[in-house]
Amino acid sequence: MKAIEVQNLSKSFKVKQKEKGLKGSLKAIIKPNYKTIKAVKDISFEVEEGEIIAFIGPNGAGKSTTIKILTGILFPDGGDIKVLGINPTKERKKLAYNIGTVFGQKEQLWMHLTPYDNFKFFAAIYDIPEKKAEEKIKELNELFDLDKFINTPVRNLSLGQRIRCEIVASLIHEPKILFLDEPTIGLDPVVKDSIRKLIKKMNKEYNTTIFLTSHDVSDIEKLCKRVIIINNGKIVLDDSMTNLKYHYLNRKIVEVKSKEKINFYNEDGITVLKENEKNLKLQIDTKTKNLSDVLKLIDPENIIDINISNTPLEDIISDIYKEVQTTK
Repeated sequence: MKAIEVQNLSKSFKVKQKEKGLKGSLKAIIKPNYKTIKAVKDISFEVEEGEIIAFIGPNGAGKSTTIKILTGILFPDGGDIKVLGINPTKERKKLAYNIGTVFGQKEQLWMHLTPYDNFKFFAAIYDIPEKKAEEKIKELNELFDLDKFINTPVRNLSLGQRIRCEIVASLIHEPKILFLDEPTIGLDPVVKDSIRKLIKKMNKEYNTTIFLTSHDVSDIEKLCKRVIIINNGKIVLDDSMTNLKYHYLNRKIVEVKSKEKINFYNEDGITVLKENEKNLKLQIDTKTKNLSDVLKLIDPENIIDINISNTPLEDIISDIYKEVQTTK
């Protein structure tokens, strides 16, 4: 079953334009001038049930607009959308019982209540019988390890603890799809890693479909097997993480620590990123230069240590953005 089906989705907004100064402000009130901005431009994609997918792009690319349409908050101008076979525009209430949302920058928990009281509150909203609600809270409490602070007011929790509780609150009604918008924003690396493990565990335990947006490349790299990149309202790439990392740009990073300086020069397929007396860092384009041929140019007797790695995903995504900008 397809969790999400989107065909030719479009959405535009009218934005009021204002000239400078008091005269411009008065003119905007008396005779406003509007400009139409196309936020989403005829995009199509599908998401399989149980999939963890990253939906990413720069600010203003159309990510939030698309999510708001998928969750029934905004109405599209055109296109066909099905989320779990439900039309978000016509059956928003029905859809709400089947999806969950977590926005890293927006709180949904009542700060003066404890997590437990919040969970009971959300269970009541979704008409969950008290006995079943207690069983679900107990199950999620164990899965997310909330026991130490489940009865502490939310306002006294750390950011990492609060995000864990936000995720649990969104799972009380057993949604089939969870929309996560920047779930690890502002968290320290240790807590981020903990949240990612919980998301993966949740996906495995409940087969929950995860629709993730994030500017944190580590979130994408460690959670998702597929990435959709949107820019300027259009999908510019829809590919697996494997292809994105290893085949889209086909670049390797070679770092060498040596006894004596190694001289390398920029040429077709080889870019010198860093060079000093005992350290050399190269970027190899394996489409035009065989990695083994490059390594043969380095005297093994001169090597103290060598490390070969893939180009960071962040650099790949950045280059895709730049490529799109130059071809617009």
